[in-house]
Amino acid sequence: MKSLSIALNRVKTGIPGVDELIEGGFPEGSSILLSGAAGAGKSIFCLQYLYYGAKEQGEPGVYITLEEGPHNLWWNMQRFKWDLLPLERDNLLKIYKFEPGEDMQTNANEQIKRIVEKVKEIGAKRLVIDSISAFSYWFIDENKTRYVMYNLVEELRKLNCTTIITCETRGGKSDFSQFGVEEFLSDGLLMLYFIAPQRLFFVRKMRGTNHDKNVHAVTIDDTGISVNSKEGLEWSSLKD
Repeated sequence: MKSLSIALNRVKTGIPGVDELIEGGFPEGSSILLSGAAGAGKSIFCLQYLYYGAKEQGEPGVYITLEEGPHNLWWNMQRFKWDLLPLERDNLLKIYKFEPGEDMQTNANEQIKRIVEKVKEIGAKRLVIDSISAFSYWFIDENKTRYVMYNLVEELRKLNCTTIITCETRGGKSDFSQFGVEEFLSDGLLMLYFIAPQRLFFVRKMRGTNHDKNVHAVTIDDTGISVNSKEGLEWSSLKD
């Protein structure tokens, strides 16, 4: 009796070198955790993912920032010569800043509903939440933080949207997340390391995917961020 195999629909990332490492792209509808220290390139990676989807694939995207303001993000992206404003006017790329309210401790589900509403408003196919680490400032109780993150990921799974959630870490080799649960809730885990002067990329997990197991060099230039998929180092070669 022949076994049946179901091919996953893949969402191209728009990051040169990445799709080759994950069988053609993210599984459609998945939630991907992108972890790394400050300066590793997480925000650039995320905006390039949305920009490519909007400009090259015609897929609307939403960027939810919980920390940095939209104006700063637009300003930071000017160096890449991306034509962002027409995409915003055509509802193909939207950036929103979410501020914690006074009732954030007791009304976290309302914030999750707001995120879902922004996705539905433009029929977004791509979503970025930057960063989930901000929850640690909004909730004193760590158990509450984990509960909110669980609810958030579950709600995202109901949408026909492929999501990147960023997480700030200390930058160590095995610092995969901040609260110790994000990597288990997510469908994929990507790591960006900044070991000066070099940036590195590693696919820790990708469900339904025979992903690459090596560490690859990252380049950031005037065109954006890219990964050298042709050459790699073993993950065990990284220092703790």
